[in-house]
Amino acid sequence: MTERSAPTPAPASTSVAAATPAATPAPAATPAPRRRVHYAWVVAGVSLLVLLGSAGFRSTPSLMMDALHNEFGWSLGTISSATSVNLTLYGLTAPFAAALMDRFGVRLVVVCALLTISVGSGLTMLMREPWQLVLCWGVLVGLGSGSMAGAFATTITGRWFRARQGLVTGVLTAAGAAGNLVFLPVGAWLVEQHGWRSAVVVVSLAATAVAVPVLLLMRERPADLGLLPYGATEEEPPAAATDGRALARSLRVLRDAARSRAFWLLAGSFAICGATTAGLVGTHFIPAAHDHGMPVTTAASLLALIGVFDVVGTVFSGWLTDRVDSRMLLTVYYGLRGLSLLLLPQLMAGSLQPPILAFVVFYGLDWVATVPPTVALCRRHFGEDAPIVFGWVLASHQIGAAVVAGLAGLARDALGNYDLTWYAAGGLCAVAVGLCLALRTGRPGGPGAVGAAGPGGATSATGAQGKAVTAEV
Repeated sequence: MTERSAPTPAPASTSVAAATPAATPAPAATPAPRRRVHYAWVVAGVSLLVLLGSAGFRSTPSLMMDALHNEFGWSLGTISSATSVNLTLYGLTAPFAAALMDRFGVRLVVVCALLTISVGSGLTMLMREPWQLVLCWGVLVGLGSGSMAGAFATTITGRWFRARQGLVTGVLTAAGAAGNLVFLPVGAWLVEQHGWRSAVVVVSLAATAVAVPVLLLMRERPADLGLLPYGATEEEPPAAATDGRALARSLRVLRDAARSRAFWLLAGSFAICGATTAGLVGTHFIPAAHDHGMPVTTAASLLALIGVFDVVGTVFSGWLTDRVDSRMLLTVYYGLRGLSLLLLPQLMAGSLQPPILAFVVFYGLDWVATVPPTVALCRRHFGEDAPIVFGWVLASHQIGAAVVAGLAGLARDALGNYDLTWYAAGGLCAVAVGLCLALRTGRPGGPGAVGAAGPGGATSATGAQGKAVTAEV
């Protein structure tokens, strides 16, 4: 075969058509790549569902206080003791759950937690003695819900997101309020119309149902799917392998964090947060409103309405956390909360009145708005250990809640009303303001921090905000 020679250029006078070989058809236009939803949003959606259910499950005992008192003759202090155990274990479980998620995986830990809640709530139907309430709702439901506490949300956002960490943390935190929004009115109606046992059956079945999407859709890390975390612009080093001893790691992280002044300031302020939300309002608002003649269903609807505004406030707080100094956010939040609690005794009434509705709106916007900036400060000060450290900070939150839940019940039994507890809670918020003002900026990240810290303290990959891969949303 002869080698084909290159075509000879045509003279300048020759037409372009004559000088050019047969025209090659223009290639078809390449279709624009379809924008794909990053799987981080799927994981966030499943996590949202889990946290919705977890919050709703925990809110049920406040609906049953009067029903249990009427059926068994137990005092509010006795019933509150089960709630105190629940809140304590909810907090103490969180740091160990974060370590267990590192060791055994998020999916396994969350499914086991949901099934534990299902068993605990289901067994409540058979109880006859106060210790059985403490065992079922205090211990089992407390352990299960604690395994899906704030450390779970921190683990998810830390693994799957580099951009919008504060916003996603706010949305997941707001799931707690949304869970109350769903469960409280329904639960109150069930308790009033069909008895408290119908409510616990619904909780048991719902906990089992939520486990299904976790089994089907939850994934551990973006690398398992060949992805980068949402907003990451370059591949990150693989996560350090754990030594398999979740208990030892949790205690080691606590030991190291306890040497930091920031840890104690965060833990102290967050303990007051728990005391003035889940411990007092979350547990005793319904019986306190009932003392003033308000029907239980109306009081439960108000508590659910607090959850509506909490969703708005917490998501907005997450957005602010990406942009504003987290310390200043916490200072404002605790100050406004204290003011609203000091005014609450004068606002209570036997029916819906504008003043109590104003409290619901104002207090609801502030309910757990403290979580996104607290998580951001944990990330800033403690880096890769932030999920476990936040678990310990959350433990202080729940211990504060447990103490006040019990004391408020005893105060009601002794004084006949809740007025003193509202005033005391307002004073505690003033203490929290002082603790937040004492926080220093700190050095960004710990040994495992990723990227630089933004103004709110959350870590993100350099340039990640608004610069994620264009093919992903």
